[in-house]
Amino acid sequence: MSRVPRWLLLTLLAPRVRRPLLLAADGAIGAVSLWLAMLLRFEGAVPSPYAEALPAMLALAVLCRGGASWLLRVHRWSFRLWGLSDAARLAVAGVLGTGLLMTLLVFFQLPAPGRIGPPRSVVVLDLLLVVALTGALRFSPRLATHYAGDLRARRRDRLRALIVGAGAAGELLLRDLQRSSDHDYRVIGFLDDDPQKKGAIVGGRPVLGAVDELPAWAERLRVEKVLIAIPHLSAERIREILSLCGDLKLRFKILPVSFSYLRDRTVGTLLQDLRPEHLLPRDTVSFAEMREAEAIRGRRALVTGGAGSIGSEIVRQLLAAGARQVVIADVDENGMYLLARRLQQLYPDAEVAAELCDVRDAARLAAVFDAHRPEDVFHAAAHKHVPLLEAAPCQAVKNNVLGTRLVAEAAIAAGAERFVMISTDKAVRPSSVMGATKRVAEMISRTFAGRSRTRFCAVRFGNVLDSAGSVVPLFREQIAAGGPVTVTHPEVRRYFMTIPEAVGLVLKAGYGDYGELCILEMGEQIRILDLARHMITMSGLAPDLEVPIVFTGLRPGEKLAEELMTEDEERAHWVAEKICVTEGPPPPRDLLARVDALVAAARAEDAGRTVALLADLVPKYQPTAGEAETVRLRAVV
Repeated sequence: MSRVPRWLLLTLLAPRVRRPLLLAADGAIGAVSLWLAMLLRFEGAVPSPYAEALPAMLALAVLCRGGASWLLRVHRWSFRLWGLSDAARLAVAGVLGTGLLMTLLVFFQLPAPGRIGPPRSVVVLDLLLVVALTGALRFSPRLATHYAGDLRARRRDRLRALIVGAGAAGELLLRDLQRSSDHDYRVIGFLDDDPQKKGAIVGGRPVLGAVDELPAWAERLRVEKVLIAIPHLSAERIREILSLCGDLKLRFKILPVSFSYLRDRTVGTLLQDLRPEHLLPRDTVSFAEMREAEAIRGRRALVTGGAGSIGSEIVRQLLAAGARQVVIADVDENGMYLLARRLQQLYPDAEVAAELCDVRDAARLAAVFDAHRPEDVFHAAAHKHVPLLEAAPCQAVKNNVLGTRLVAEAAIAAGAERFVMISTDKAVRPSSVMGATKRVAEMISRTFAGRSRTRFCAVRFGNVLDSAGSVVPLFREQIAAGGPVTVTHPEVRRYFMTIPEAVGLVLKAGYGDYGELCILEMGEQIRILDLARHMITMSGLAPDLEVPIVFTGLRPGEKLAEELMTEDEERAHWVAEKICVTEGPPPPRDLLARVDALVAAARAEDAGRTVALLADLVPKYQPTAGEAETVRLRAVV
């Protein structure tokens, strides 16, 4: 038989054609159902009183069934998107059609007085047949497509998948995958921790057991993909799931939004790879939802290090909040140029300026500040790589200490209203040159806070995921190369937060004017070894078996764990969600004079004296072994 022409198929599926056809079909089904009900009741031989009235009753059945369909709008049927409420409406239409027909036949004695109505058994049979036939007409196309899709999935050898979560989001995900061919998943079943769901059938797929049984079911059913469909699943539970599957070659996808949001979107398209940020043991916050976001609208801001990971996100969030002008100041000319071009396209109404500027160049800073007169300054420029700075302490001082002082002085001279400096948890009891220089930078910021009308604030927090030079992109690169993945020590731990959240809290602290030194709440520290194992598992590989993990030893300046404040700073109080202000000891009165001596030693490239002066400025600074010996010799001299 020849195939139906495409133009004819499209014409039949068009709503203006499909809806009248459905009304006509419902009317025809009403007549056929009544006729079949009479034949069944009288075993194929309808007696004469009923046989004579049957044509008129059939005509009335067509009108009543069509009218009921029109009243309840079941002719506006969606063959792809019907649900339980639509099925209930179809059943009500059947009951309404039967009620209309019996009212006309029995109470109004239509089509003619004295005509006999059908037996009560015929009425029941007619209703059952109508509901069954109209349901078959509407449900069969989608059911046929569903089973045809299952057959195609078996033939195409799609990836065998388990859905974690048999709730509303999981059922919605399965339905979306069943009616779509734009994916490579063949769902085998569900796993859910609710014991009452075990053994149930959801969307034609069984709930096999609890989530902790994932390894056993994955091996038994040869599963290749795990689709996590539990909205707001805790990071701790995600880490437990990854730990369970550490020896299996599974890949993971997750629904990133709540079920209420999924109702308006195609669920399958929202599936995304499980990423390191899903492992963070903290609830994220969005700056766009904070009241401080309104304070940015119409303002002029300058961001040093604006092409870096933190700086570029500060620029983006400032523009998104309605800043009138944002100046990107950086020495990375290519990164700055490309970022400025992208942002000018995204925010055509804002002014985005790119200024090539070294924070160690006082004359250039003065020129940039004079040209733009920023109201708000965010100082994110810094050297951050701990081992490299251990070998180059003079460069660390010139960039992190001198750079902070020069930017602060330029901000004061230009009449800036606020100055926000990005600090780090490595400034607490520092064991590295990097941490010590950032501690001095904090002290410089606090010193200027008491000497100028500009509001100064240093914001201290831990590591951010996926920043340039951080451990996450390194692990990702090592995993892609097949390993080994290098971890410095089995017990090394770090605080982590996402870049958008860190920047959002920095902006909140800066525009909230809470105090001179704000500390962000970072949640629990994550063991780096666990992060490495989980990232390998998320890549569909087995830690140690397929991707080896090698311990390289702590690098110069590294600590096993970081802190967010010292005992001197424990007089802290919470001023907002996830932000506290510390009231530690004030900087020394002669700080700037001692900074001058430190910078002079750094400019002279005298590494030993530079480290010695750093240790003198930051008493809690513990240099590495080689540096400690240099400090001792300097003290003797």
